[in-house]
Amino acid sequence: MSIWSSWQVWAVLSAVFAALTAIFAKVGVENVNSDFATFIRTIVILMTLALILYATGQFQSPGSVSARTYVFLVLSGLATGASWICYFRALKIGEAAKVAPIDKLSVVLVAIFGVTFLGERLSAPNWLGVALIAAGAILVAVR
Repeated sequence: MSIWSSWQVWAVLSAVFAALTAIFAKVGVENVNSDFATFIRTIVILMTLALILYATGQFQSPGSVSARTYVFLVLSGLATGASWICYFRALKIGEAAKVAPIDKLSVVLVAIFGVTFLGERLSAPNWLGVALIAAGAILVAVR
């Protein structure tokens, strides 16, 4: 098995890039409206993904995607957009070291939503981890 087929490697890389996002964004929103900053970021993401799809030959025919998939991808896109707008506004007025941990309370909410809506199951140690993440995020953000 290749290291690149491990979900754990991709999750760690996601965390690294999310951390860099907070630092770069905090500097980037200093002298610009946070919504405009989000717009610029979105354009960069669209261009990057288009290049990746083109370079790897992974583009799919839009007709091959089901209506249900489109509905949930659109909802996910709307939630992502709302999250980014809120995140950039928070970074504009708050400290990155405090904004990012509160943003990561999404981990806690994903656990709760996954159990509630997707029927996922978490063990007692998993729930302890979720509680510790919540407590840690709150402790980092408290003055």
